[in-house]
Amino acid sequence: MTDVVLPSAAWKDVEPGTEALVDKWLVHQGDRVKAGQTMAVVVLVKTSFDIVAPIDAVVEQILVPQEATFRPGQPLARLKDDA
Repeated sequence: MTDVVLPSAAWKDVEPGTEALVDKWLVHQGDRVKAGQTMAVVVLVKTSFDIVAPIDAVVEQILVPQEATFRPGQPLARLKDDA
């Protein structure tokens, strides 16, 4: 299994305690995704970031729902290897 997170580089220069918001999920649990496919759009300090699938896989679980906030390093979704 692989956790999907907002890369740590996005959090650089962000005040401690700041949370990001899941603006929109573009996939659902059970969907197949390809490496590099945009899975969600999140907003951190007025900047949008695409969350992309790191591997070809199946979306096993969405851990942070749309319109919810999350902290640095917190998994947004869990992928199950499709192989």
